Amino acid sequence: MQQLPQKSESYWLKTLALPNFPKLEKNEDVDIAVVGGGITGVTASFLLAKEGFRVALLETNSLLKGTTGHTTAKVTAQHGLIYDELIQNIGLEKAQLYYEANQRALDFIKSLVNEFHIDCDFSIEDAYIYAEDEKSLPILEKEYEAYDKIGIKGKLVSETPLPFKVKSALVMDRQFQFHPLKYLQKLVEELQRLGVKIYENTTALEVELNGRPKVLTKEGFSVTSDFVLSCSHFPFHDKGFYFARMYPERSYVVASLVENPVIKGMYISAEDPVRSLRFTPYNGEHLLLIGGDHHKTGQGVSTEQHYENLKQFTEHTFKVKSFPFRWSAQDFTTLDKLPYIGHITSKENRLLVATGYRKWGMTSGTLAGLLFKDLIMGQENPYRDIFTPSRFESFQTVKQFFQTNLDVAKHFIQGKMEKPSKTIEDLKPEEGAIVDVDGEKRGAYRDANGKVYMVEPTCTHLGCEVEWNAAERTWDCPCHGSRFHYKGDVLEGPAEKPLKRISET
Repeated sequence: MQQLPQKSESYWLKTLALPNFPKLEKNEDVDIAVVGGGITGVTASFLLAKEGFRVALLETNSLLKGTTGHTTAKVTAQHGLIYDELIQNIGLEKAQLYYEANQRALDFIKSLVNEFHIDCDFSIEDAYIYAEDEKSLPILEKEYEAYDKIGIKGKLVSETPLPFKVKSALVMDRQFQFHPLKYLQKLVEELQRLGVKIYENTTALEVELNGRPKVLTKEGFSVTSDFVLSCSHFPFHDKGFYFARMYPERSYVVASLVENPVIKGMYISAEDPVRSLRFTPYNGEHLLLIGGDHHKTGQGVSTEQHYENLKQFTEHTFKVKSFPFRWSAQDFTTLDKLPYIGHITSKENRLLVATGYRKWGMTSGTLAGLLFKDLIMGQENPYRDIFTPSRFESFQTVKQFFQTNLDVAKHFIQGKMEKPSKTIEDLKPEEGAIVDVDGEKRGAYRDANGKVYMVEPTCTHLGCEVEWNAAERTWDCPCHGSRFHYKGDVLEGPAEKPLKRISET
């Protein structure tokens, strides 16, 4: 039986070395400050720099190594079973606009690949939602009816190229897949040619909005500009209560080399647990990417079990030769499942935000860059209102708001009430847990050499108790999805401050 790698490692990041950029070590004055160096930040910077704006791009860590480097890299307007739900919740016209906006993003990516002759494993593939259970057939049929109402080219089929039988599958024609970092590497080269100032390892903390906006960094420097674009995974300047209007989920990918013939197309299951499948070129072979097993961050079973579930599914379905990679990602879902893209509040038009992409960041991040350009240049955009963060919340959305925040309250209380069952002495090498230290709760991790790192396990965002993530060796908050290194450093917001470090022994 083939074994999974011991540690998580993204295929995309492993196979592409990106250039290094300096820290911000002086105060800058530009037209546009872009915070976040993923697909949204790079796309927006590229579009605005082409229009002649002076742009500075700030990235907390290394460019493209966050969520963008941990995607499955499907480029599609098929976002699961969404279109019938959208018609019911926001109406046919807005559902059509959602599809058109995503299709515009696909067309833009394709045009750049052709214009710059980008070698990024780009291929046109049909996208399938498949059902293995009879109970899912009415849902697929309703989604197909939604496709027909919206004008989406699609069809219901009873057979697919998959190596197992399905009851039915809904196909969206001519979608894309690619190597995301090879694609974005070319855009980064264009940013350099266009004079964009790129700064890595530069953490934006807040924005002063008196006069021209000023981004203040952790390192003590600033960037003054006419507009600020918050393109980080979670808004670094949260003045719109985004932490209460979204919920975070983690999902997992195992990458395997298999002996079965390569299957064409991209696939996602209609049933839970969700399974996503596609192939990508790899060293003269084809690497199979199996994704799924999503859950709310900091909640559920041991994170290692999610990788094991995907491994078992892969071995049951394909003849596996090896598992060279595994990785996970975190995504935020908004209350109505549409991204927030636009002015951060209805009263502030100098600070723009893009977040809440669910699991479809390649298309949503691209359409965010396109929308940002139009908003800044004062150009009409038909998709502005459906993505605006200050949009009207429907009854269904309000209901989701209360459900989400009741779940937060439950985990807040639960975390405060739970008593640790372990002590530091119980920890094995490379094990972490909430432990009892002289009657106090502590988060402790023992590394492979026996060294123990101990932190205060209270999230610095709003005080929930963090949980140990064994697969990623991180502390994860079950309330709003903040994640911390085992030493306490912030990995993902909304938290801005690290966990208090107690000791290292």
